[in-house]
Parts: sequence; structure tokens; C-alpha cells
Amino acid sequence: MTEPSSRIQVKRAADRGVYDRRTVDRILDGALFCHVGFVDQGQPFVIPTLHVRVDDRVYIHGSLASRMIRCLHGGAPACLTVTLLDGLVLARSAFHHSANYRSVVILGSAEEITDRSEKLDVLYALSEHVIPGRWNEVRKPSDAELNQTAVLGFGLNECSAKIRTGPPVDDEADYDLPVWAGVLPFVLTTGTPEMDPKDKHGLPVPAYIANYRISNA
Repeated sequence: MTEPSSRIQVKRAADRGVYDRRTVDRILDGALFCHVGFVDQGQPFVIPTLHVRVDDRVYIHGSLASRMIRCLHGGAPACLTVTLLDGLVLARSAFHHSANYRSVVILGSAEEITDRSEKLDVLYALSEHVIPGRWNEVRKPSDAELNQTAVLGFGLNECSAKIRTGPPVDDEADYDLPVWAGVLPFVLTTGTPEMDPKDKHGLPVPAYIANYRISNA
């Protein structure tokens, strides 16, 4: 583990900062989407988008016509963040309410993937990250679709995690208050699959969808 740069060090509640790459990787791999922050013509934007980590990079994709892709494609500095909410922390005072969470912040500029084979490899990895088994069933991107799609990669040279776990921490005097306190856990889950109303074949729900489980461990 290398010493984190001053830009990425956790300042507020510094004891929650984690700089171990294995921890960062687990959080990135446990999330289906991230938020990408950038500035375009003096205006800050934060855009949610799907992502996937492959080795030492986090990849996103999008239309070449989108503001985010156009801006990042030009090498603009960016901030990519991921957050997993694990629970609401309910204290005896309003001031000490909090949340249990795992988050990652990545700073840097994106690098465009232009090689056709590499782009397809990343898009395959993204598809498998979001819903394993889907890529092998659907039509693959055409050359025209690939040409309209940008794939961008962010290195993990400047990244850190921040994690909160455990019960509420109240002022000592507040522990005598007759107020319920504790943690309300959060678990992300799926509902019943809904068939496309334009379906022509009446196919059963594939096993990889019926048995889908969200892994955010």
C-alpha cells in the first residue's frame, strides 16, 4: 500500500479512512453504479453511470454525444465516487444520527479505450458485472454501435475508501434518555421480473435473472 496523496486523504473523521486496495476493490465491485463529477465551462456536474472494475482500472461507457463523455474525453479532471449504504444509525439525539456506509473516491482523468477488441472486453466485463450471463444471450454491439460508444478508464493511483460501522455514539448524558437507539440495516434486493410488453415469444424468465442476487458484500 502506497502513501495516499494529500488530495485523497480523508480529513473529516480521519479514522474512517481506508487506503488498502483490497478494501477499495471490494467496494467498487459491490456497487452497480457510480457518480462521476466534472466541470464543464465552469459548471459542476455529477452524473450517475454504470461502472466495472477490471484489475487496476474502473471503466465507464456512454454515448459520444453526451456532455459527460465529451468532457472526460478531452482529459478533464474528474472525481468518481461509489457509496454502499449499509444502514441508518439512529441515535438518542438528532445531532448524532448517522449512517453506516462504505464509500470510495477516485481522482484523475479518464483514458479512452479505442481498440475494438479491448472495448468489447470491457463492455463484456460491464455486462457481467451488472447481470452475469446476459452477454452470452443478447445480440452483441454492431460496429456502428461501437463507433457511437465511448469506453473510458480511470486508474486507481489516487483513491481512498471511507467506512462507518457500528452503533450510534451519543453524548454520555443522552444514554439516560428513554429513546430507542440502534441501527436499521439496509439490504438492496430485487423484485419480480417484469416482461417487456412488446415481447413476441412468451419466453420463460432465464435462470440467471430469476436467481439474480445483488452482491454488495
